[in-house]
Amino acid sequence: MANSVSVDGYLHFEGFDAFDREIFNKRKVRAGMRKVGVLITGRAQMNLALGGGEDGYPVNRSGATTDSIGFKLSRSGFLVRIAPTKTSSMRAFYPAYLHYGVRLKNGGGWRVKPRDNYMTDALTDSRAQVQQILSAAFASAFLDN
Repeated sequence: MANSVSVDGYLHFEGFDAFDREIFNKRKVRAGMRKVGVLITGRAQMNLALGGGEDGYPVNRSGATTDSIGFKLSRSGFLVRIAPTKTSSMRAFYPAYLHYGVRLKNGGGWRVKPRDNYMTDALTDSRAQVQQILSAAFASAFLDN
């Protein structure tokens, strides 16, 4: 686990920026992005399940935060977003509380201390795999005209 508290959860895949999107078979690109979404979602869930209470990650009591992590492909298929979402089992969106923390009003101390970013760590730890998956997806999706 990389254990970072930064908001560095973005990976730009370079090398295919010069091409129009119409040159690619969108089904193959979407399949590659979906594979990346599954990989990072699973890695983030594993970070929570196995690292809970250790390494600055939150404790996994009910599993609601773990279950809330999911991915969504953009309409074009050239972007995948992986993030926790508010589910019906949550009264409030507490992944935000876990990330940013909550200070006490009068004492100035922490009621809930900020935790390490398990989502960013999942992306950082899987960066090489993501680049490999997307390289293969974009290379196979390239249409010869």
